[in-house]
Amino acid sequence: MHFDLIDLRLYLHVLDTGNITAGAGRSHLSLAAASARIRAMEASLGIEFLERGRRGVTPTPAGKALARHARLLLQQAEQLQQDLAEYANGVKGQVRLLCNTTALSEYLPELLADFLCEHPNLDIDLQELPSLRITQALRQGTADLGIISDAVDTHGLQTLAFRDDPLVLISPQDHPFTEGSFVDSLQYDFVGLAPHSALTVYLEEQALHAGFRLQTRIRAEGFDGVIRMVARGAGLGIVPQAALERWPLERSFKAHPLQEEWARRMLLLCARSFEQLPGYARALFDALALPLRKNP
Repeated sequence: MHFDLIDLRLYLHVLDTGNITAGAGRSHLSLAAASARIRAMEASLGIEFLERGRRGVTPTPAGKALARHARLLLQQAEQLQQDLAEYANGVKGQVRLLCNTTALSEYLPELLADFLCEHPNLDIDLQELPSLRITQALRQGTADLGIISDAVDTHGLQTLAFRDDPLVLISPQDHPFTEGSFVDSLQYDFVGLAPHSALTVYLEEQALHAGFRLQTRIRAEGFDGVIRMVARGAGLGIVPQAALERWPLERSFKAHPLQEEWARRMLLLCARSFEQLPGYARALFDALALPLRKNP
């Protein structure tokens, strides 16, 4: 068996994304190189780790066992790097931070940029995931910190309020939807985000819970794109209040605060234990929590 850390990290990226192409991209490998590595891993033991299908890949029983061990090995390798970096000048440490869509686009860019300037020997592995998957990763020990919606179960995790994050429905000025609930809006077409974005997954789940499907006419790249398309009449959209507050132009659309409980969200900073975070992760936690302590 000849697996290296690149193989293991690639394999987990493939499982996280559900297909080899996306996993290769996340690992900064070509599709051909990634496929060759996966095939070599399987050939070395004569076992298939992945079931290939038209909609992507899923792990076999052996693949699930490999994933459990791979996560532990990579976690130990990362801890080893952090511990040894304290004895070596110029060696960079890394913190893995998972967050939902709003945190990634609205609240973190300036905070993380300032943190990186103050800590030149640190890198941040920043990934966007739905809140439920973030809590799962934290419990499994495959991430240091997460920023999630308070709508998910945080049993076994420590949390700290990070930001209010209410969602707002926006519509073109002349759209027939004027006032009503999220359910009332589901008869109309929407402008959405990418299909795998955390907010897209969240909204589609809420529509299904209400017995409907979200009708997405077109997908935009980021909240600014959603707002611009809605303003030009492409459909309805749902964005965080924070995205509207920083909108630089005169509003040529209508905003309708959503009244459902799930839409009046709070973002939470979370970890398995804030006190037991590795040194690098603790430094990032302190930077993210500092504004909260100044403005309780």
